Amino acid sequence: MALPEASVQLYTLAAEFSADMEGSLDKLAAIGLRNVEAFDFVGRPDQIRAALDASGLASPTGHAPLLSDELWTPDGSIPTPAPEVVFEAAAKVGIKTVIDPFVPTDRWQTLESVTDIAERLNTLTETAAGFGLEVGYHNHAQEFVADFDGQTAYERFVALTDERVAIELDLYWALVGGQDVTGLVSLLGDRLVAAHVKDGVAPASNPFAPGAESFGSESLDQRHAGTGDVPLAEALHAASDLKYAVIEYDNAPGDVFADIAASYSFLIEGGFAR
Repeated sequence: MALPEASVQLYTLAAEFSADMEGSLDKLAAIGLRNVEAFDFVGRPDQIRAALDASGLASPTGHAPLLSDELWTPDGSIPTPAPEVVFEAAAKVGIKTVIDPFVPTDRWQTLESVTDIAERLNTLTETAAGFGLEVGYHNHAQEFVADFDGQTAYERFVALTDERVAIELDLYWALVGGQDVTGLVSLLGDRLVAAHVKDGVAPASNPFAPGAESFGSESLDQRHAGTGDVPLAEALHAASDLKYAVIEYDNAPGDVFADIAASYSFLIEGGFAR
């Protein structure tokens, strides 16, 4: 397998990016990155594209809500525009794969609702194709709570989706969800297109489980890749056709650019990405 390309989810540096797009992207390029994963791009595609071009970077993947009326994050909600609006903006930015980053916990608790999520995403593959795009899904930990005949809701979802739907596995959140992360990567096989390379100490309990207390990203003990509980090396080695290894912190432990550089070094020096 050819090595995946290193990238970084711009949510990691959301404040810095919004304050100074070109300056923050220049810092990422100086680290050695050639790719980013755009976040909150729908309302400012031309501005983001111009900043990417100026810094010599590309955003082959991007996060935008496709399956919910609004996108929830630990730090606030973002309204969901129509899929066609999302895809038009993505095409302007240069994104090739639009990935839905979050479907709330309650919609993963019944087989009927899991089937509905999968069918919605399957339908959107056709709409996206009209813009020259693909769609995908990115997990947190709520997808691993419910069990249907020995399959987690996440596994059932993957089985129900069209093979054209890209799977992006957040390795940290899979661990928080109680998964054998390396085994899950192997199970996903060639469906796994991108992985979020994120490390840290897992919370004592799944914060996305039904009835769990609300939490903010600042409560997460996240660390540089290779220094936490997530078996990143083993998981990345288990991937069969990974295209993107995407650095992300929900809660960067120090200076965000130094933190990104540390995880980038883990990927490049460890031979996990290029």
